[in-house]
Amino acid sequence: MGKGTCTAALVAALLLGVSGGSAGAAETVLGGGFARDCQLAAERAADQRSIDDKDVLACNLAVETQSLTRRDLAATFVNRGILSLSRKSYDTALKDFDAAIDLAPNLGGAYANRGAALIAEGQPAQGIAEIDHSLALGGPEPEKSYFNRALAREELGDVKGAYFDYLEAAQLKPSWSEPARELARFKVTRPHEVSG
Repeated sequence: MGKGTCTAALVAALLLGVSGGSAGAAETVLGGGFARDCQLAAERAADQRSIDDKDVLACNLAVETQSLTRRDLAATFVNRGILSLSRKSYDTALKDFDAAIDLAPNLGGAYANRGAALIAEGQPAQGIAEIDHSLALGGPEPEKSYFNRALAREELGDVKGAYFDYLEAAQLKPSWSEPARELARFKVTRPHEVSG
């Protein structure tokens, strides 16, 4: 696969959810108020629905004024990072994902989304490492993590690894059309015996 095709696939996925597919997996907040509004905005962003400045404001107010548990504050940082990721503000998103990891090192969604941001910034190997960590922790929406990892593997020339990650994403969420669309580009062949 040519570099141009791979880059186009990466951009398409970033517009999805890697923001997500590629991976914007929103984190659940147990409280209400601004943190809940931020979570709902992150879910919309991860599903490619529009967000606006009031959504970002809700996240900012949740972080700055709301009394949240460590876990809910970490989840709110992840959710605010997803909004930045959807706006292609990757440095800002990474700062929020890092803040979430500092507060809750076992929050899988922070690593999945951090991986998506790194892939979007053109750092596929680093993105894969973050996604692997998220999968090991049982992060949310693993199909998005597999899809994003497939994009990164393809960018690095690991076509076989990409194929199996797209396949896993498709099996985890059969109703999601993007993995099937990517799988349709592959031709699976069996090695032939060579006699001679």
